[in-house]
Amino acid sequence: MEAIEMAPLLHMVLLGLAMAVVAIQDARAQTATPPSVAGNIHAVIYVEVMPTSRANSVAILNRYREATRRDNGNLRCEVVSRIGQGHQFAILEIWRDQPAFETHQNSASAKTLREQIQPIRIAPIDERVHIGISLGPLEPGPGGDAIYVVTHVDVVPPRKDDGLAAVKQLAELSRTAPDNARFEVVQQTNRPNHFTVVEIWRSARAVEAHSMAEPTRRFRDALGPMSGALYDERLFKLVE
Repeated sequence: MEAIEMAPLLHMVLLGLAMAVVAIQDARAQTATPPSVAGNIHAVIYVEVMPTSRANSVAILNRYREATRRDNGNLRCEVVSRIGQGHQFAILEIWRDQPAFETHQNSASAKTLREQIQPIRIAPIDERVHIGISLGPLEPGPGGDAIYVVTHVDVVPPRKDDGLAAVKQLAELSRTAPDNARFEVVQQTNRPNHFTVVEIWRSARAVEAHSMAEPTRRFRDALGPMSGALYDERLFKLVE
C-alpha cells in the first residue's frame, strides 16, 4: 500500500525534473555561444569625438590601429570614418580567440586609446563584442573609393532564429555580387538577437545598386515584422 501511495509522488518529482531541464535548455537557446568555444572574436568599436578634434582623433586611432595589429592574436584591425560625419569612427577588429581579445583589452594600446579619446569624446566609446556567423576571407579591405557599410540589425528576441536565417541568406547572396569585397555577419555575445553586418563595396554606385537588388529588398521585407529597432545602416571610408 505504501509503495502504491508513493507512486504519484515519484511521478510528480520526475515531471518536475523534466520541466526544469526543458526550462534550462530553453534559456540556453536564448544565450549566445560562449566566446571560449565560438572561435574568433569580432569587435566593433564606435568612437564619436568633437567635430573640431577630428584630425587629432585620426592620429590617435591610427596609432592604436598599428599597435593593435602587432598584438598577439590580432587577425585584422581597420579604422573607418563615417561619410558625411567625419567625427564618427568605427574600429573593426578580429581576434584569434577570447584570451587574445582579453589580453588586448588590458594592453597599453587599449588603455592609451581610452585615455586620449576621453577629453575629446562627445559620447562614451561603444564596444560591441561578437562571434562570427557568416564570414568571408580575412584579408584587409581595399582602400581608395571603397565604401564600408556597417549596419546594426536588432530583432525581437522570439524571432532571433528567423532574423539570423534572414541575415545569413542575405550575406551568402550578396557576396556573389561582382563589386562586393566583403560581406560579414556577426552576432553579439551578450545580446544574441543583435547582429552587426559589415560590408565593403568598391564604389558608392555599387552600394546604391545593392540597396535596390532583389535579395536586399526581400531581406528588408522579411526583417520589418521582426525588427526591434530602426535599421541602423552607416556608410564609412577607410582611414589610411
